Amino acid sequence: QVQLVESGGGFVQAGGSLRLSCIISGSIFSGNALGWYRRAPERELVASITSAGFTNYGDSVKGRFTISRDNAKNTVYLQMNDLKPEDTAVYYCNAKKYNTLGVLLSDYWGQGTQVTVSS
Repeated sequence: QVQLVESGGGFVQAGGSLRLSCIISGSIFSGNALGWYRRAPERELVASITSAGFTNYGDSVKGRFTISRDNAKNTVYLQMNDLKPEDTAVYYCNAKKYNTLGVLLSDYWGQGTQVTVSS
């Protein structure tokens, strides 16, 4: 069964930090590009990391957020520092699998975790 289970969201004051975690079932963790998106109200990429460890960040979070993956724990993390009220959103964990031609084969999503940043 495919599962992505997020945790770590919550309420924090501006300037504070949170770390989101997403445990991904092993069958889709390996070889997949992993990422975090948020919806507030449109969905946007926050950060992504490939199976080789290459990362990409949305412009609004560069220098503040860090994505990482622990292959032994089938977990992807999002360390969020210097949080701002505009970071308030539901954050979703995502796993994408591509074939060798770059065609998307599968796209899995978690249930989401709320992050609220007060001013």
